[in-house]
Amino acid sequence: MEDIRLNVALLRRRVPNLTTAARSVGLRPATVSNLCTGKIPIGRSEVRTLVALADLAECSLDELLIRGEKIEMIETGIKTLDVFAPLAKGGTVGLVARPGMGQLVVLAEMFHRLSNNGFITILLLPEGNHPEVNDILDEIDITAQTIDEAYNEIAKIGTSKEIAFGADRSHVLTGEIQDLQDRLDSIGIDNVTTFLVDLQGEVVDDEVPYGPLETLWQFDADLAARHQFPAVNPIYSTSSLLEGAHLDQTHLSIQQRAKKLLRRYRELRSIVNIHGVERISEADSQTFKRGERLEAYLTQPFYVAEAYTGKQGEAVSLQDTLNDIRKILDGATDVADVKDVSYIGKLK
Repeated sequence: MEDIRLNVALLRRRVPNLTTAARSVGLRPATVSNLCTGKIPIGRSEVRTLVALADLAECSLDELLIRGEKIEMIETGIKTLDVFAPLAKGGTVGLVARPGMGQLVVLAEMFHRLSNNGFITILLLPEGNHPEVNDILDEIDITAQTIDEAYNEIAKIGTSKEIAFGADRSHVLTGEIQDLQDRLDSIGIDNVTTFLVDLQGEVVDDEVPYGPLETLWQFDADLAARHQFPAVNPIYSTSSLLEGAHLDQTHLSIQQRAKKLLRRYRELRSIVNIHGVERISEADSQTFKRGERLEAYLTQPFYVAEAYTGKQGEAVSLQDTLNDIRKILDGATDVADVKDVSYIGKLK
């Protein structure tokens, strides 16, 4: 089952309200969401779950399951995203955050980087009054007031360029995003990578915040409060690229080791904050030290924030990031000051 994945695009078209639909047939929405993003591999899913999803989508299992098709990754140069929740080209990514966690900064940075790599960036303006959106307009090539405007702009570009398209959840709830994706699919346009944000911060409390997604970036209140940006949680963020043979085994191995370290570090951090580092064992102290440095290393200066931080933006290749994380896991930075690995590009 290693080369099999869910046809998320088909699910998105056929089952717009996945949360309600999944519950109606006895499925846990969170399980379905995890299957879509690859957090739960198809090989570990129950047959009844797959059959129920096929019934909901009114398709056969052969249509629901895609075999042997490799998903292409967009390398962003953002360390946390590339390693823990890589971006699938032509897929849909959902940003799950409350206001103040930096989701619009991440969106602006993504558009900035993708634009520099030849993408056309389009933003469907949100409904209501959201002045904070004005801060990211410099990174947008085209803005659209309505879904029809967005469709016309994308249709004009066609397949001549890769497109990065952003929209607020308000347009998801009305069904407009599904309608747009259906219309684009009907004319053979599959070069649109979609970014969904939630300016109200309500998706944090939903099991399936946007419906089927290829990638989920879960923001973390604790990281944001400690100014560890981008505050994307490397443990709970995920991507369908992590399922099957879409990434090489070195990437997957290092990612799993890093997640294991960060999980244990977070447990130990709670103890250390109350009782001090002297209350944990020598082995746990080493784990704590490495987790602290890995978390610090995953911070990164952004190009769009240079005027505010005074730090030059940094892009780090996936290979350099994986090599650096391996060094941290193996103890090469144990004697380094945490500040020396915070808000840098790659390790010196």
